[in-house]
Formats: sequence, C-alpha cells, structure tokens
Amino acid sequence: MKMNLLFALLAVIPVATLVGCSGEPSDTGFAGLAAQGQQEGFRQPAPGDLVRLPADWGAHPEYRIEWWYLTANLETAAGQPLGLQWTQFRQGLEPRSTDDPAPKASLWPLHSAWMAHGAVSFGGQHWFDERFARGDTGQAGATAAPLQVWLDHWQLMEVADGQWQLSASGDGWSYELALVPEGQVVRHGEQGFSAKTPDGQGSMYFSLTDIAIEGEVVLDGQSHSVSGLGWLDREWSSRFLRSDQRGWDWFALRLDDGSRLMVFRVGDGDNAYRSGTWVDPQGQVHSLASDEIDLAALDYREINQGRVPVAWQLDIPDRGLSLEIRAPLGTYWNEGLYPYWESPVSVSGSVDGSGYMELTGYGGGP
Repeated sequence: MKMNLLFALLAVIPVATLVGCSGEPSDTGFAGLAAQGQQEGFRQPAPGDLVRLPADWGAHPEYRIEWWYLTANLETAAGQPLGLQWTQFRQGLEPRSTDDPAPKASLWPLHSAWMAHGAVSFGGQHWFDERFARGDTGQAGATAAPLQVWLDHWQLMEVADGQWQLSASGDGWSYELALVPEGQVVRHGEQGFSAKTPDGQGSMYFSLTDIAIEGEVVLDGQSHSVSGLGWLDREWSSRFLRSDQRGWDWFALRLDDGSRLMVFRVGDGDNAYRSGTWVDPQGQVHSLASDEIDLAALDYREINQGRVPVAWQLDIPDRGLSLEIRAPLGTYWNEGLYPYWESPVSVSGSVDGSGYMELTGYGGGP
C-alpha cells in the first residue's frame, strides 16, 4: 500500500479499534470485535428486548456493532446460477443515545467506523471488494424511514412503498438491483433476542427471508440480466461472542417445500453452541435449541488460505429434516480486513433447496 493511501485509511478508520490485542484482525470476523476490548457505556441486548419496526432498520449508536446483510440466489436469463452478497457494518467507538443529536460533521467526529462488503459468485469465479468510512461525516450511515443504508455510492435505499434499490460496484463487477420484500419479518430466538452462548450472551436479530430481486450484474464488462430471491439479515449487539469462541458457521436455506431455515454454530467441538430458526411451509416460526441441531462437516477444500469445510450434514430430527449442504466448485474467499468464506450452496436430502453459507475462523487470517 502506498504511504499516502495508508495515511488516508488511518484518517478514516481507527485501525486499533478494528483489530485484536495482537494487532492483527480477528479471525472470528467482524462479530469477534465484540468479544474484545471494553464495552463500557454501550447497551447489551438481553432476553425481553423486542424488535421495533421500522425504527430498527436504522442505526443503533447505543450498541457497539451491527450489520445489514443481504445474500441472494439469482439466475441469469440463460438459467445460470449467480450468487450475490452485500453487507454494511458499523462499529461504535463511543456510545450515543438514539435521542441525542449526531455531532456536527465539521467537527470530524470519531464515534463510529463503517465497513461495506460486496461480492458476486458466477461460473466458479468470485469477485469481492470492501470499503471503509468514518461515521457522522455523511460518507456512510443508515436511516429507518425511509430506509437508506449507504457507504459512498454503495447504497440500499427505499425508492417507493415496498420497493428498494441496491447499487454497488468494485474491481471487475457491479450490480444495480430492484428489490421487493415479500412475506413476514422473522424474529430469531426469543422474539428477536438471539442467544450466542449457553449463558445467554447474544444479539438482536431479524430477517426477511424472501426478497424478490431483478436487475443487472456486470462482470468483467459483460452484462447479465438476473432474477431470483434474496435473504436480508439485520443484527446488532455489544458483546456478540465470548473470547474463547473462535469463528462461526452460518446457513440460510430456502427449501423447495416452502419452508425456510437459518442455523448457526459458534465455536467448534464439544463446546460449540448451536441455534436456529425454522419457518414451516405454513409460515409458522419455530426456534431451534442447540440440542435439536446436529451439524457436521462432510468435505473440505484446500485453498491458499487453508482448509475450509465446503459440505455439511445438517439434521434436525424433530422436524424431519436431514439435509446435505454443498458449495459449488470454486473458491469463495472474501479476502478483506476480516477474511472469511461466503458462497451460495445447494441443498439435497429430505427436501431440496438453495441458500448461502458463511464460515469464519478458517484459513488462519490474512
């Protein structure tokens, strides 16, 4: 990196707050930030807290970390599968009540840092870029009504009632998409409080599992008309993981019988904590406890960054689900400040389907 670019980055993002004590980015990903450092003054979600819409689409400056996270399983006009991701993160550096006015941009405040990720997966290839911004200067932010989440020209915005638009671009890729949210908001865990540890540490977490998407994706100069369905997660916390929880495995699956399934595993081995949500074909939402979920890696792929599990067996006996989850051929490694694997997946077994998989804690860091 050229020295002037390094100085520019340091002016935008307080790097010391984005890394662990060792000076290296956390291998647990962005969520691992909330297992480190001080949370003094920040609020922490707890059982009994509720999701409040539309307000919770906006930023939560009283909490330490949060994100808006879209994955999409799309097809080109020729019927070729195309996977797509957009995520925007906020890390609070100084807590502030939502009732308090934001500091003036002219003061160059340092209350928060923002990061955005964009990726496209197509034909065994993977494109990824990330962007950074300093909060409260107008370069990045989020509002609830109307919905707008932006970092520079990467933007998710409400353009009409029930209609959103998503725009992002990077090195060799871009997309312009129209989004129409369909179905209900799914509140995970206990009415939106999602535990991540046996002792109840966790986050507020809700999803839109069915978003109709159509638009244009440009890859290396070639334009593709696409359509399909997206899944949008919304999550915030101040202490997300325990310091001894290394990495997590997350799956969002849209099954052909009309059901929807989200499952995650935090940590590994006997100490791994599992949780999930099953939306049955009739639309009823069921929380899944750790002992209801059996999750095991079936196959691994050697990549330059290490060994990554690319196939999984997921069983939920009480719901009659026995699923094999597989990533397509290729390498889907997001090589950013917090490297992680993210890929579309196919589902087979007791019911077929498709979805997305995110894996952190693999590959040994950048």
